Amino acid sequence: MAEAAKVPARTMTRAQIATAFARWQAANPAPATELAFTTPYQLLVAVVLSAQATDKSVNLATGPLFAAAPTPEAMMDLGEERVADFIKTIGLYRTKARNVVALSRLLVERHSGQVPPDRAALENLPGVGRKTANVVLNTVFRQPVMAVDTHIFRVANRTGLAPGKDVAAVEAALMRRIPKPYLLDAHHWLILHGRYVCTARQPRCAACLIADVCGYRDKNL
Repeated sequence: MAEAAKVPARTMTRAQIATAFARWQAANPAPATELAFTTPYQLLVAVVLSAQATDKSVNLATGPLFAAAPTPEAMMDLGEERVADFIKTIGLYRTKARNVVALSRLLVERHSGQVPPDRAALENLPGVGRKTANVVLNTVFRQPVMAVDTHIFRVANRTGLAPGKDVAAVEAALMRRIPKPYLLDAHHWLILHGRYVCTARQPRCAACLIADVCGYRDKNL
């Protein structure tokens, strides 16, 4: 995970957190993932492919892939080698191709080809960890869970929103500190904030909606 701020952030107060999320909601009332998909299955595959890859690179690969194999059954028929050909521009593509075909087979065998709305069942699929499961549960099944990726880990620590030494600690802190009315969409607001504003090398504090309430001590305003 990316390093947090060099100077530890001030922990945001409950009032400051509520203000931050109110502003993000006002600016973007219906936040959504930037991964392209039309079915729960396609989102699951896209998230598996997005590990250590950008959403843009995944979308470029999954457009043709999903046209050729839009369902688990079709993905099984396509086979590992042909899936690998479609996604070879993405890092770790051979391992990912193997996982995509294997998880497709298990979906067919165990879940009638449907993506289960259950964390344990999702995490039993090849290539699916807690973060991937949380993305699917939140985006498809609208469960108030938090998928902590590199961007969210950085934002949580840098701003003082939910400091934590590891992903598990940050996830627990976010679930505890984010006001319930905002929890359902919090994952998307935070990842977009980290991707486009609170960036890793040079945070864009002058363009930040929450600069006055965040606890980052090294703001470049």
